[in-house]
Amino acid sequence: MLRYLYADELHHHPRLAKSMFLDRADQFKKRLGWEVDVDAQGEERDAYDALNPLYVIWEEADGSHGGSMRLLPTTGPVMVNEHFDHLIEGPVTSPLIWECTRFCLKRGAGGHVAAALMLGGGEIMQGFGIKHFVGVFDARMVRIYRMIGSSPEVLGSEGEGAAKISVGLWDFCAQAQALVSARAGVTPEQSRFWFDQAMGNQRRQPSAKTA
Repeated sequence: MLRYLYADELHHHPRLAKSMFLDRADQFKKRLGWEVDVDAQGEERDAYDALNPLYVIWEEADGSHGGSMRLLPTTGPVMVNEHFDHLIEGPVTSPLIWECTRFCLKRGAGGHVAAALMLGGGEIMQGFGIKHFVGVFDARMVRIYRMIGSSPEVLGSEGEGAAKISVGLWDFCAQAQALVSARAGVTPEQSRFWFDQAMGNQRRQPSAKTA
């Protein structure tokens, strides 16, 4: 199932949270070789996790992490403006654009998990009145985005081949929703139920306070 959790709510789901940060370390440090910080417990976190972001998480039947992504509004500190500004023309700053980072799939996760996360992103857009997500992605993600039917508009890139990284901008139309819903094996009605159950009327902005 999809869960929507702010950073200050993660302690209510300790197994889910711990396995998410462990899987992030496995993906970004071990598999991709990124220069990320991994703590003594083997968990990967960075400064943006301290800004009380909103996480969209696929929870497996046993309560563990299957995949996740992290969301912050571009009106505050975001990676695309602070670390990848050389790939774009001017900062991305708008209440209608949120940044999506740390798109993570646990080792061996099926394609339905990536699609479910994108479906959850669409619920965030509709529920919060957001028009676009912006994010940095590497070459391996191009095939995944194409497979699940949610490819971004590329704003800028650097590097070649497997080392290529890009800044992308996503929207979410009804056609995209239908595609990712089918790929995820989750009906739009079920997806909306999970979002409404999690968020209700308490739709506070991420980065509202430090976690």
